[in-house]
Amino acid sequence: MMDLGLLIIRVVVGLLFVGHGAQKLLGWFGGYGLKGTAGWLDSIGMKPGMTMAIMAGASEMLGGLLLAVGLFTWVGAALIVITMVVSIAKVHGSNGLWVTQNGYEYNLVLIVVAIGVAMIGAGEFSLDAMIQ
Repeated sequence: MMDLGLLIIRVVVGLLFVGHGAQKLLGWFGGYGLKGTAGWLDSIGMKPGMTMAIMAGASEMLGGLLLAVGLFTWVGAALIVITMVVSIAKVHGSNGLWVTQNGYEYNLVLIVVAIGVAMIGAGEFSLDAMIQ
């Protein structure tokens, strides 16, 4: 059951990150796309915005994909953690903990999930398990 639980966590969290990356890079799922994301990042002082948008979107997409399929799981988790730490530092941290005040609660949960999965391992139903 543990391996099935890990699979569910990995796939849901990983694919949601792929979706967030697609919002930033491609404008899918209601996102603003690369140009819109770059403009917003420029506006909050993360320059150059285009480079930062590509890095954030690519980290979310790649990290999410790696987590979802359980391949190089610790790399996927690291990309997710780094992206969320930057998000807390640049956007949510000054708003306190609670998401209802645009705080970092959700980011922290995602960091903990990513670290937890990386520490436990991707489980039996993963590409990591297939290549070992």
